[in-house]
Amino acid sequence: MVSSDQRRRQLAREKYERQQQRREEARRRTRRLTLVIASAVAVVAVIGGATYFAAGGDDDKDRTDAAASQSPSAEASPSSSPAEEAKPEPAMKIDKKAKYTMSLKTSQGDIAFTMDASKTPHTTNSFKSLADKKFFDGTKCHRLTTDGIFVLQCGDPKGDGTGGPGYTIPDENLTALGKAGADGTVTYPAGTVAMANTGQAHTGGSQFFLVYKDSKLPPSYTPFGTMDEKSLQAVAAIGKAGVDGGGADGAPKKAVNISKLTVDKG
Repeated sequence: MVSSDQRRRQLAREKYERQQQRREEARRRTRRLTLVIASAVAVVAVIGGATYFAAGGDDDKDRTDAAASQSPSAEASPSSSPAEEAKPEPAMKIDKKAKYTMSLKTSQGDIAFTMDASKTPHTTNSFKSLADKKFFDGTKCHRLTTDGIFVLQCGDPKGDGTGGPGYTIPDENLTALGKAGADGTVTYPAGTVAMANTGQAHTGGSQFFLVYKDSKLPPSYTPFGTMDEKSLQAVAAIGKAGVDGGGADGAPKKAVNISKLTVDKG
């Protein structure tokens, strides 16, 4: 004979197991959506689990549908499990009126870009905080896209598109590249550095992408840096070498390993 107490515990356990199963299924769905990040056809639009929007006839729609599953995205969950609380964003310690330089020493040459803290204080402060903790040292740029949009994505400590710092930062500077056109996109010019996200607002973490050729994307990815000419050429060479194993989206054929990343004022 099962007591009422035992029955209540059994029902509670079954309810918990159902909740865990639903959470796991939701994580799988999110992972499927967000791990297919960014490559589209030039006339359409998209990242981070976002979709491209295009105006035009059936041919444009077909290209849009093909592109919708790809974009500069990062895993949705800022913490490693639903039971964990996300970490707080780092306390603001930078000079909000200054410019900073992020420098990457990589296996494919040095890459550097400037950040204007007056326009992207949260983003700049987060990268400064992470760089000072050597968060990026020993990581790799895990993703390259070579068709439709042209970006190299870096900043994931796991190297598979699902990693982050355990917190998120707000979107910033989203109007910097102008108003979206009829297709829902703006042009991210070659040399732009922007934040990857999950396709939802204010979900940036540590992943970022380097644009090595003009790319049309929705204005939902914080543009926070600009590469110098030498750095742009280095990233373009990585793009020209293509994706490992062929295709237009995947790990770069020329592996890009970051040995050291620093952020300095001025």
